[in-house]
Amino acid sequence: MEFSSKLLSQAVEEIAQLPGIGKRTALRLALHLLKQPKNQTLALASALEAFRTEIIFCDQCHNLSDLSTCSICANPHRDNGQLCVVEDIRDVMAIENTGQFLGKYHVLNGIISPIDGIGPQDLTIDSLVKKVQSGNIREVIFALSATMEADTTLFYINKQLSACAVKISTIARGVPVGDELEYTDEVTLGRSILKRIPYEDSLSQ
Repeated sequence: MEFSSKLLSQAVEEIAQLPGIGKRTALRLALHLLKQPKNQTLALASALEAFRTEIIFCDQCHNLSDLSTCSICANPHRDNGQLCVVEDIRDVMAIENTGQFLGKYHVLNGIISPIDGIGPQDLTIDSLVKKVQSGNIREVIFALSATMEADTTLFYINKQLSACAVKISTIARGVPVGDELEYTDEVTLGRSILKRIPYEDSLSQ
């Protein structure tokens, strides 16, 4: 694809690096931005720069945050005794949209996947175990996708928590096998949380 402007070419190349965006779509987006008022396009660029340089991870749950403690962890009305373990921040958003969970979260930032070179040491499992060992958690709810890698991760963490006096649950299999939480509709996901079952019972399903 030939361009009469190197600046346009550079913009298209950068936009095309986004997932699901091809060169033609990138060109349409670049030209769209060019047609917008300059202050609007600059506001977008400024927001993206601030997002990339200033956003941090919550020191308690590892969710994205503007401060050292995210708004969910800092909320005094959340149940400190319930801890929902998820793969990444998109799952936190999906569960929050259901309005069915009022506890706290722990974001693993991935799942164990040997084929991708991801082991337990690459995740936030150690901080999860320490959090549960503190004795303030009465129930750990695993809300992971219904995949083999997620099941492996759940099994590994369950073994790490076996010595802790804590109830371990997993969301009901209303989520189809192989599906990711962020693509599950809110009603199904909400029911899966409400109808969660003991982890041991899930092994026989």
